Amino acid sequence: MPTLQTVRIAAIQATPAILDAEATVDKALALLERAAADGARLAVLPETFVSLYPSNAWARRAASFGGSDELWERLWESSVDVPGPLVDRLAQTCRKLDLHCVIGVNERESQRPGTLYNTMLLIGPGGLLHRHRKLMPTMQERLFHGIGAGDDLAPVDTPLGRVGGLICWENRMPLARYAVYRGGPQIWVAPTADDSDGWLATMRHVAIESGAFVVSVPQYIPRDAFPDDFPLELPDVEVFGRGGAAIVEPTWGNVVAGPLYGEEGMVVADCDLRQGLHAKRWFDAVGHYAREDVLGGLVPAGPSAATPAEAPPPDADGQAR
Repeated sequence: MPTLQTVRIAAIQATPAILDAEATVDKALALLERAAADGARLAVLPETFVSLYPSNAWARRAASFGGSDELWERLWESSVDVPGPLVDRLAQTCRKLDLHCVIGVNERESQRPGTLYNTMLLIGPGGLLHRHRKLMPTMQERLFHGIGAGDDLAPVDTPLGRVGGLICWENRMPLARYAVYRGGPQIWVAPTADDSDGWLATMRHVAIESGAFVVSVPQYIPRDAFPDDFPLELPDVEVFGRGGAAIVEPTWGNVVAGPLYGEEGMVVADCDLRQGLHAKRWFDAVGHYAREDVLGGLVPAGPSAATPAEAPPPDADGQAR
């Protein structure tokens, strides 16, 4: 049975070490230390934090067959194997801190070099708990990322509560949201690159619709974060992602932490999971408000929730494999 405790959650808005996966993970570990020192039990980092988001501002130039081979190669080299050594490092820190984290990565498959995936990982003290690959890359992202299989939408039971969610504009997909709602998420994580006012409105709606606390973590990407040898010409823009990290409660969709714009930082909230139960007394999207007798068949039935026991087990020294 999911817990109804109060959980301190940190939404960490940070800039990666662009095209340097090792340095970006080093930074992530330091940020997790800070979050844990502030009492957080769950920390959420942005979409494709390790170690670059293909922004529309410059990535659309890769639409031609030529001219972007160096970018593609360097992006692949700075991506993450799941499971793999970088995930192990994150798991070791989560174990040391007794912390859960959600982090976005560019995922590769080293045994078959090729397609990358926009992937969200849930990692806990016991190792890797869940991997979700983005169902539908948005616009220019399709030049870099493959589509997810959709077999990884179930929320995960953790000691903190049931954690689920979607990546960026997947949160606009009604049927994808409904598929996750069926698993009863209490904490909804939404790593993103969207820094618009409309995005925050979407997050408030998802909180009300899901009956879950929503943790939205955009990126903050200033121009000076790009290395001098970045392989594509950048447009004359000072900031490629202004941020907007926020945490939203599930009753009236009030923003209880953030939004944070224009800088790196962390917003933190103590989230009483009983509020989600209270909200579902009024509106339960997959319960008394579902009307699947009329609307059923739109989303095939699937597993209600994954459990850590179903996730990849740790090896003998506790590292995720």
